[in-house]
Amino acid sequence: MSNLPTPHISAKKEDFASTVLMPGDPLRAKYISDNFLTNVKCVNKVRNMLGFTGKYKGCSISVMGSGMGMASIGIYSYELFKFYDVENIIRIGSAGAIADEVNLRDIVIAMGACTDSGYANQYNLSGTFSPICDFNLLEHAISSARHLNNKVSVGNVYSTDIFYSDKEVIEKWKSMGVLAVEMETAALYMNAAKLRKKALSIVTVSDCPLKELFLSAEERERGFCNMVKIALDTAVSI
Repeated sequence: MSNLPTPHISAKKEDFASTVLMPGDPLRAKYISDNFLTNVKCVNKVRNMLGFTGKYKGCSISVMGSGMGMASIGIYSYELFKFYDVENIIRIGSAGAIADEVNLRDIVIAMGACTDSGYANQYNLSGTFSPICDFNLLEHAISSARHLNNKVSVGNVYSTDIFYSDKEVIEKWKSMGVLAVEMETAALYMNAAKLRKKALSIVTVSDCPLKELFLSAEERERGFCNMVKIALDTAVSI
């Protein structure tokens, strides 16, 4: 019995490229497909979680929304890895700056993801699992950023289930050298580890919660082009 289509993705297996870029916002996925890809085909509309496949520099690339939070990206990334034979997922999302040296619109690449989530409980491990990215994707992303003359910060992010965290909580993660806070990376990295796939999270700072600075929704949707270019160049170089 076929697992396709899944409850959340209506595409055929061949509709997805081996590498998928995943913004949280499905409208950002549409913006990327409209402005960066050619020969675009819409491959998913279920629950308005838009997915597209097209060409970038002659290579087949897919882009699809992940939704908000680890529960949502956990579902979509699992189905793409498990049932659609996707090999690489590059998250391209937003994050809140924690470290003093990280500011609005800065790009952070998550080498690892600390978390307060119970997502890893499903694996019944006897200790604490440390979710990390794929080194090959990380290496290519850093190279792409340098080629594009984009400064990036590389290190730990904090993946949380709570959007409105108390500042005292964020300050504690800051004291451990964490660069930014977001809501998806840890689950993506765990799915990739479990299924022997590759994942990377590249995020642009949309707010600085400790400084009370924020970008508008429109700026978040359309103002992350440098991050997108790094992700696309990474996708075609692997």
